[in-house]
Amino acid sequence: MSTKTTRSSRANGVRTRKSGAPHAADRRGNGGAAARSGATAEPAAETPATALDRGLRPGALDTAAKHRRYLFPCATTYYQEPLTLVRGQGMHVWDDRGRQYLDCFGGVLTVSVGHCHPEVTEAIVKQAQTLVHTSTLYPNPPLSDLAETLAQILPGDINRTFFTSSGTEADETAVLLARMHTRNQEIIVLRYGYSGRSMMALAAAGQAPWRQTGTQVAGFVHAMAPYCYRCPLNLTYPSCEVACAKDVEEVINTATSGAIAGMLVEVVIGSGGFIVPPKEYFQIVAESVRRAGGVFIADEVQTGWGRTGKMFGIQHYGVTPDIMTFAKGMANGSPIGCTATTEAIASAIRPLSFSTFGGNPITSAAALATLRVIQKQKLAENARDMGDHLHQGLLELQCKHRVIGDVRGLGLMQGCELVGPEKTPDPKSAAAVLEGTRRRGVLIGKGGMWGHMLRVAPPLTVNRSQIDELLAALDGAFADLALSA
Repeated sequence: MSTKTTRSSRANGVRTRKSGAPHAADRRGNGGAAARSGATAEPAAETPATALDRGLRPGALDTAAKHRRYLFPCATTYYQEPLTLVRGQGMHVWDDRGRQYLDCFGGVLTVSVGHCHPEVTEAIVKQAQTLVHTSTLYPNPPLSDLAETLAQILPGDINRTFFTSSGTEADETAVLLARMHTRNQEIIVLRYGYSGRSMMALAAAGQAPWRQTGTQVAGFVHAMAPYCYRCPLNLTYPSCEVACAKDVEEVINTATSGAIAGMLVEVVIGSGGFIVPPKEYFQIVAESVRRAGGVFIADEVQTGWGRTGKMFGIQHYGVTPDIMTFAKGMANGSPIGCTATTEAIASAIRPLSFSTFGGNPITSAAALATLRVIQKQKLAENARDMGDHLHQGLLELQCKHRVIGDVRGLGLMQGCELVGPEKTPDPKSAAAVLEGTRRRGVLIGKGGMWGHMLRVAPPLTVNRSQIDELLAALDGAFADLALSA
C-alpha cells in the first residue's frame, strides 16, 4: 500500500499513517484502554485538526529537533547545538531557555532598527487590522506611499520601483530589466559574489558551494573580484592601479560578444566575505560597462539603508547606478525585495507583469516605518560612528591574535578573515570563535568561500557600550582559541 493517504481511507475519514511514523498513542508510551485490557485495536482515526493540534502541543520533539526533522537538510543552522530564538527586543534576543544575547548579526543584516521596534511593530499591527493583501493589481496606500518616499531619496534619476518578496527576486528583476532595455544578453558578475538561490541567481554566483547545479542559466560571465587581501594578480593596492577593475574591459572584449546587457555587482561582497572594493573601483567598471552598451546594477541588498554609514553603499564611490536592488534591512525583517531604476529603463518591460506578494500592504507599512526611523534617528550617521569604533577595535584584536589575517568593512558591516600559515583559510577557528562568543552571550555571523570569515553586522541602533561588549566577547573567544591550540 502507498505510504500516502489512500483515496478509500480519505472517503472513510481515516488517514493512513506514513510508513514508519509512530501513532500518537505509541509516542505517549500509552496504548490507551485497548493496551490496558490486552486487546488489539485499530488505531483511532486522526483528522487533520487533531494532527495539527498534536503538532502544536509540546511533545516529543523540541523546536530544533523539528527543524532538523521536517525542513530540507540543506537548511543548515549555526552552532554545534542549534540556538532556538523565541523573543527579541531592541539589540537583544532570547533563546528557549531564557538566556539573553546581544545580537550582532541581525538575522543576516536584516534587523536594521532593532528587534520589534515599537514604531515598526505598530505599523505592522495597524495594517494587519486594516488590509492584509491585494497584489500589485490594486493600488494600496502603503505601497504607493513607499514608492513615493523612495523616489525622493534614491540617487540620480532613479524614481521607478518594482516590489517583490526577496533579494533574489529583486536581482532577477534587475537582470530581466537590463536585458530588455539593452536588447543584449550577457551580464558581467564577480567571483565570490552571491545573488540568491534561484536558478538564475545560482548561475550568477561566484562561489562553488552555491553552484551545485552547475550553470543552468546562460549569459553570465565572471570577472575577478576586487579582493585585495587575496589579489588574484598578486598585486598590492594602491600601486596596482586597480588592475582588477581595468580587467573588466578585457573580460568584455574577450569573453563576451562585446555588447553586454550590464554588470550586476554587490557594493560590498557579502556572503563572499565582506570584500570591500577600492574607492576607484566602481567608477572604472561602470565606464567600461556603459561603453559596451550595458547598464550598471548596484546590488544593495546588504549595503542599503544606512548599513555602511551612508544611506546607500554606492554613495561611498561617487557613482550613480542605472539600476539598484534592495531587500533585507529595508523592512526590518518583513520579507521584501525592491528593484529601482529610471523612467526610461523601467519602460523597457511592457505589460503584462505583476507580483502577487510584492508591495504587500503589511510589508510596505513595515518598510515605510523602518525608513522613517532610520532617517529620524540619523542611523546612517550612527552606523558610520559605531562602525569606526568597531573597526578600530577589530584592528586592535588583530594585533593581539595572529589568527586574524585581515580586518575590513564599511560602517556596521565589518569582518575578520581568519587564517593559518601563508593565509590558509581557517574555518575551524571561525567556528570555534562563533561558539565562544555565543557562550559569552553575543551572536555574530560567518561566511566567506571557505567559511573562515567572521561577519559582524549589528542593528544600526547599536551604541558604544554594546560595541565594547561585542569586542570583549570576541577577545575572550580568541583567547580561548589560543589556549586550545
